[in-house]
This record gives sequence, structure tokens and C-alpha cells, in this order.
Amino acid sequence: MESTVSTAAASFTSLWDEVSGTQPDPDLWVVIATLGAALAVVVPHTLWRLSRNAITIAHEGGHGLVALLTGRTLTGIRLHSDTSGLTVSRGKPHGIGMILTAAAGYTAPPLLGLGGAALLGAGRITLLLWLATALLLAMLVMIRNAYGALTVLVTGGTFVLVSWLAGPQVQAAFAYAVVWFLLLGGVRPAFELQAKRARGGAGDSDADQLSRLTHVPAGMWFFLFHAVSLCSLLGGGRWLLGW
Repeated sequence: MESTVSTAAASFTSLWDEVSGTQPDPDLWVVIATLGAALAVVVPHTLWRLSRNAITIAHEGGHGLVALLTGRTLTGIRLHSDTSGLTVSRGKPHGIGMILTAAAGYTAPPLLGLGGAALLGAGRITLLLWLATALLLAMLVMIRNAYGALTVLVTGGTFVLVSWLAGPQVQAAFAYAVVWFLLLGGVRPAFELQAKRARGGAGDSDADQLSRLTHVPAGMWFFLFHAVSLCSLLGGGRWLLGW
């Protein structure tokens, strides 16, 4: 019995050391190549229509996580094939909790990218992959529609396969590509929303909800979204490139 416990403890310690330990940085050409790959799926409109689903996962996940952290009751999350999403939570319809929850959507992808860049800059490639997988699994529990469940399962399954089956070089390239994608993909949605509002659409956007909650013009909230995404891209990019 003691032998079994000791073996289990040793296995857990070994696993924790592997997850929390550091891995060597990839060559600079790999970092540049993953930057190019991220640009290739963010800039062209056709590919962006598909890859934007991953940004929506981060966007709605941001709403959900902050709702929980501020004491609201998270009812469910829905992801749609047009890359839109909806996060529903219960609680006071006003106040700081509601404001932070509404503000978390457009800021979540770039801030996740910034956090990921910090981990990669510290050599924590495995830890980043495992944390991302855990967040996706936690989000899956709150998904309330089939398309959303499929999207999160495919995304989470990709992380699991890379984490368990791929070699260190592939894991590093995948992690850098994901973080570059979050940093670059986190910039575009706020500009798209602003352009849509200028054409008379998206009258109930996150910026409009925040304006009603705070009596601050929606344009100021767009400024916040842009500032967070662009500063995250600059700061995260420096970490990834080792500058």
C-alpha cells in the first residue's frame, strides 16, 4: 500500500515538474514563421471568417470568467456559426460586476495573448498548453448549443493532442502560433465592430451596453478596446521576439 502511494506521489511530482518546468526557446526563425502563419489566418477575409471562431471562444470565455469572478451566476454560453456569441449571467443589471463583465469580451483575447506571451517568454511552453486546455474544458461545461460545443471540443482536442503526442519543437511552434494569433486576432474585432456601427449596425454591442451602464460615450469604450489590444500586441510581441 505504501509502495503504491509512493509511486503515485512520485508520478504526480514528475508530472508537475514537467508541466511547471521550463523548456528551451525555439529558434528565431520558428518565432517569425509562426508570426507569419498567424497573419495568414487573420488578415485574409476568407480565412478570418473561419479563424475568428477561436477569437469568439476567447471573447465569450472572457465574459464568462469575469462574470464568475465578480460574483454573478453564469447561466450559459452560446457560440454561433456566424462567429457571434452570447454569454448569459444573472445578477444585478448594473454596478461594477456588470460593467467588468461587459468590458471583458473584446479585451479578453489580447490579454490572454499577452499572458501567453509572458509564459512563453519565461520558457513555460508546457504550462501554457495545459492551462489553455483546462480553460477550454471548463468553458465546455457552460456551452449551451451544439455548434458551440463542437467548436470548443475541436479546439480543446487540438490542444490535448499537441500536449500529449507532439514533440517539444512542435509544441513550441504550436504555442507560439496560438499566442501570435490571440495578439493579432484580438486587434481586428473592435475595428470591425466600429465600422459596423458607423454603417448603422450593431446597436446593442458591448460598447453600447457599457455606454448605457456607465453614461460614458461608446467611443471611449472603443478607445479602451483598441488601447488594450494594440498595447498587448506590442508588449506581447516584444516578449515573443525576445526584445
